[in-house]
Amino acid sequence: MQAHDGMYIDGAWRPAAAAEKIEDTSPADGTVVGVVPAGGAEDVSAAVRAARAALPGWAATPPAERAALLGELHGVLKARHQEIAETVTAELGSPLGFSKAVHASVPVAVCGSYAKLAAEYPFEEEIGNSRVFHEPVGVVGAITPWNYPLHQIVAKAAPAFAAGCTVVLKPAEDTPLVAQLFAEAVHEAGFPAGVFNLVTGLGPVAGEALAAHEDVDLVSFTGSTAVGRRIGAAAGGSVKRVALELGGKSANVILPGADLAQAVKKGVANVMANSGQTCSAWTRMLVDSEHYDEAVRLAAEAVAKYVPGDPKDETTRLGPVVNAKQHARVTGFIAKGVEEGATVVAGGPEAPEGYEGGCYVRPTVFADVTPEMTVAQEEIFGPVLSVLRYEDADDAVRIANDSVYGLAGAVWAKDEEEAVAFARRLETGQVDINGGRFNPLAPFGGYKQSGVGRELGRHGLGEYLHTKSLQF
Repeated sequence: MQAHDGMYIDGAWRPAAAAEKIEDTSPADGTVVGVVPAGGAEDVSAAVRAARAALPGWAATPPAERAALLGELHGVLKARHQEIAETVTAELGSPLGFSKAVHASVPVAVCGSYAKLAAEYPFEEEIGNSRVFHEPVGVVGAITPWNYPLHQIVAKAAPAFAAGCTVVLKPAEDTPLVAQLFAEAVHEAGFPAGVFNLVTGLGPVAGEALAAHEDVDLVSFTGSTAVGRRIGAAAGGSVKRVALELGGKSANVILPGADLAQAVKKGVANVMANSGQTCSAWTRMLVDSEHYDEAVRLAAEAVAKYVPGDPKDETTRLGPVVNAKQHARVTGFIAKGVEEGATVVAGGPEAPEGYEGGCYVRPTVFADVTPEMTVAQEEIFGPVLSVLRYEDADDAVRIANDSVYGLAGAVWAKDEEEAVAFARRLETGQVDINGGRFNPLAPFGGYKQSGVGRELGRHGLGEYLHTKSLQF
């Protein structure tokens, strides 16, 4: 068990203002894996003061020097790969193999991309008779989720550092230990005091204090749409900039002529990854009537390979969901699907045999789902796939866009041109074509209630910059 009694503020570990603690428990067996301080408004204010004091010097630091420090951070995170993976597995319940391949590796790649981008970005440019400067927004309040804890920290902190902003991080209370590791890595990399600050605490206390703080210039939040609304309202008091990456109910559209077996297999894998706790997961599979029954059969076969198991075992493909509250939420949605008439072809609301004591959910596939059903509209955030039928391309577009969300999606077709033409009609921020690979430089973010702004690459860096023009 890891026990931490301080906040990382102004380049040093400092005692929290109050004695309250947060216990970090394993969703696999309920054991306590760590303890961190439950910070409040006083701790947030101290962190913001440190970030504000460090801002002028950091903003004036040449981009090449900021890039070099990001390169050092990239190296530290890479060297601590195993420790990061084991920590995420302990507190999130992610299978160790997935933690190594994704939770510990993707943030390293993203950090490296910003080290390169910081050295190349045109922070000054000529446009006609104007000289345009791209300057740091200022102090960033970063509020991050538990589902991809280190990735979301790096996706906010790295572009902020590259832009010349200082950062105060409030990580999710369910996964605070990996945030402690990140603070240690920033310190080891040699960042100046106050450029990065960490306050652990509860969202309604520390998170809202950070979002509302008048000396925070930008709030970057990733999490549920409901909490995003609260963050936006809190930030609105001082009219600060807000970046929100929120919920999703993404459609995986399989067009006639596509490789059905591959599309279904990859679609199921996408939904089951991280126990379904991925905002961009393709949780609605859309199949034409002619191929619908075959797709359902293939999905049931594919999901049978996702057997719940001990997350510390590298052969495990499906771990628990993050906590008891999330477990009750997911199983409640499964029960609602049954109640509304969807057909369970795999899984169900009952606990997996042998894992009744942990936060495990049976990987579930629903057939006969209609667009108005709860399981087709609400973000479940668990290993649950709904398979919907469509009649033609226009019907598929209608069903895919029939959502308050618009974060991601996928299109499978017999050729790329057809897939791209269909994808252009989708109201969503990112679409994978015929199984396209993850690109850490591509902008990520949503339409509609999936959020405001973009992360990753040049577009992600732009969120942390003001634009000033001088006319000559």
